[in-house]
Amino acid sequence: MKGVVFNLLEDVVTSHHGADTWDMLLDQADVAGAYTSLGNYPDLHMHKLVMAAANALAITPNEVLRWFGHEAMPLLAQRYPNFFTAHSSTRPFLESLNSIIHPEVRKIYPGADVPVFDFQEADDDALLMGYHSARKLCALAQGFAEGAATHYGEKLAFKHLACMSHGDDKCLFHIRFSDSA
Repeated sequence: MKGVVFNLLEDVVTSHHGADTWDMLLDQADVAGAYTSLGNYPDLHMHKLVMAAANALAITPNEVLRWFGHEAMPLLAQRYPNFFTAHSSTRPFLESLNSIIHPEVRKIYPGADVPVFDFQEADDDALLMGYHSARKLCALAQGFAEGAATHYGEKLAFKHLACMSHGDDKCLFHIRFSDSA
């Protein structure tokens, strides 16, 4: 996993819980914590940090990932504003992941192993979004989607219809969009 993801996690944890909490998570996870944005690090490091955060916060690992994804979006919007200003709402932003955002991520962070998404219109005007990744971080993907919705002043009704963690070939999300007002 690219170090930039660890850097985002550190930024989110320290902004919400302080640098001492980040240091505590590093100690509990038994990882060094010296992550450079372009470096490659074992996925196990993220797993250990998520488990340490889940224990410290008394929430599930999936809740940690979802929270992290949501809270990382404002940082991503600051660092990469062109990805966000090109869209006026969440749906087209999400639909640009494979064609615009992830190719650019691979340019900035060579060797980045990004998830692949597929999109389909649901009968109820919702978006069916498939998620494919060997990492099975679908809760992080949900958090990122919810964070994007917050950025665009929208709310999501998010249903997880299928999950790779339960043996399905891919995760499948049913997403309905609405204004937050």
